[in-house]
Amino acid sequence: MNSYHVLVVEDDKEILDGIGIYLKNQGYKVFKASNGLEGLEIIEKEEIHLAIVDIMMPKMNGLTMTMKLREKYEFPVIMLTAKSEEMDKVTGLNIGADDYVTKPFTPMELLARVNSHLRRYSKYLNVLDKKEEGVYVIGGLELNEKTVQVFVDGNSVKMTPLEFKILTLLMKHPGQVFSAEEIYEKVWNERPVGTDTIMVHVRNIREKIEINPKDPKYLKVVWGVGYKIEKQ
Repeated sequence: MNSYHVLVVEDDKEILDGIGIYLKNQGYKVFKASNGLEGLEIIEKEEIHLAIVDIMMPKMNGLTMTMKLREKYEFPVIMLTAKSEEMDKVTGLNIGADDYVTKPFTPMELLARVNSHLRRYSKYLNVLDKKEEGVYVIGGLELNEKTVQVFVDGNSVKMTPLEFKILTLLMKHPGQVFSAEEIYEKVWNERPVGTDTIMVHVRNIREKIEINPKDPKYLKVVWGVGYKIEKQ
């Protein structure tokens, strides 16, 4: 049995029920709607893994529905189009549909597309689930503990071991303010003697990760308290 949830949005009841039967026979859990508004309501309430959406529908057509769902959701969308809707196909793909099937279609053709997109989407979900341990991303700033690398907007930035340790501590706790003493204790593993060195390291880190170090986006000073990496 597949544990995937497929939403079918189609105003022709015969086609809607037909697709529903084929999908259920494949083990998919099927949700049905007869226009874009109903479709969006279901998406808000249920976890959907793929949507099959007709273009021409009352109340809200498939193009508008796809555009709206793409504001929040990543799952694949397959559009159902009539032969006469050639321009709509192109529009559909431009606004975020992944594929289209032209009516009349065979159930096998539609199922093949559904299976293929769900395979791809499940790989994508697995990657998200297994978001590498030890990888921290805040805005355009990325730090990888395993490879000891820092990237800013995709460009590699060289850090000294101490700078890397300080940045790791701050990035693991976005929004949390650490005093210079706390940073010293956690990074050097000893009681702080003087904390001026922290100031120097923070300045150096800033030079490397900020576009404008004087107006930092990431590494902020909380005056009289300490330092933090701003949540983005």
